Amino acid sequence: MSLKKMAIGALVTVCTLVVQATAQKNELSGLLGRTFISDQGIIGGTFSDNNVHFGSGLTFEANYARRLLDAGTISISIEVPFVFNWDEELRSLVPEMPKNLKMYFLTPSARLNLFSNSAVSPWVSFGGGFGHFSESSTTQVGLPNSNSGTTTGALQAGVGLDVKFYGKFSVRGEARDFWSGVPQLNLDTGKSHQHNYVVAGGVVWHF
Repeated sequence: MSLKKMAIGALVTVCTLVVQATAQKNELSGLLGRTFISDQGIIGGTFSDNNVHFGSGLTFEANYARRLLDAGTISISIEVPFVFNWDEELRSLVPEMPKNLKMYFLTPSARLNLFSNSAVSPWVSFGGGFGHFSESSTTQVGLPNSNSGTTTGALQAGVGLDVKFYGKFSVRGEARDFWSGVPQLNLDTGKSHQHNYVVAGGVVWHF
């Protein structure tokens, strides 16, 4: 099954659960972190360094969630994380490669919290949706780049920890993996998918 079909299937499942939701416990969160992507080798490269190097781009996340089930020690919520990497720097000796790129992920997901009514609550999350890479309009050497937009399906898996600190507010630390297609780099890395690891922290408002 292709990544796009799996992402669409996960998205439909999550949206169905949202429509059926009766719980009214909601939360909004804002987080700040970094995106990490492993280096990728260049197929047939003849340079002294035959790799594409990704920077650790500054990343923002906005997240809305609604609790569907509260069973005391565990709860299940639907969340909609929107992640935006403002500036992912790229480095390569291939002059045609874009200088940098922006990336967006929107992946409605199901989240399972343990000890959700306690002061400390670990959680896991899984879902799917879409991602978009916006490659820079210039290459590594400042020439125009005609490839400047790639949309792809994306699957999301995450772990995190929420700690209540004041009234309706919690602090959150998390790590998420957005498994997606690849941007247009104007070179061959032999890859059709890549892992985009996001590590972030921020504040959650429960209402």
